[in-house]
Amino acid sequence: MTTNEKQTKSKKRVRDHGEVFTAEREVNAMLDLVKEETERIDSRFLEPACGNGNFLIKILERKLNAVDKKYKRSQWDWEINALCASSSLYGVELLADNVEECRSRLFEYFKQRYKALFKSKISEKYLESVRYVFRKNIVCGDALTLLQADGTPIIFSEWGFIKSKVTRRDFTMSNLLESSERQTQATLFDLTPEEKLPVPVKQFSAVHYLEIQKYD
Repeated sequence: MTTNEKQTKSKKRVRDHGEVFTAEREVNAMLDLVKEETERIDSRFLEPACGNGNFLIKILERKLNAVDKKYKRSQWDWEINALCASSSLYGVELLADNVEECRSRLFEYFKQRYKALFKSKISEKYLESVRYVFRKNIVCGDALTLLQADGTPIIFSEWGFIKSKVTRRDFTMSNLLESSERQTQATLFDLTPEEKLPVPVKQFSAVHYLEIQKYD
């Protein structure tokens, strides 16, 4: 059994944090319940207790399979759509070491798939864009308090794609949840335009998809 297949890291972590990782068989069984969404490139997934990424990496695998099926003949098309697939995955995790491990697992798996397809044609700048997205989307914090480890609100970035350009809007997790709750409690016709969509705390100008790390 590999490290990532183990369901616990230590008895102390189980005792202190209730940390038990979901086994691969159970992960796949649950994802099969929403199979069509896991294979849709731009469908968004949030794992509020993502651990070291057992769910997210399987969703990424399914999404990249869909990207391969449609776009592997064109490196440019593959890069855009694979970045879109990666940007649709979000996670919150209480333990900092799990956050780093999750980000690393997602990135290394992505890089492996990318290199297998395009070999000597790979772009290091592109890989840095992918790494940046995982760093922004996998957050160290508490999904119950909606706060990051430093006590500030959890912020998620929404990524938009227009040809070679990427846009970014940042939202607090609390704002996203409040907006979602309002929409489930009333029809869209009952809501004012301001109530229909969450308000971003920050918006960024569009940049080339190889330059998104410049946002910081």
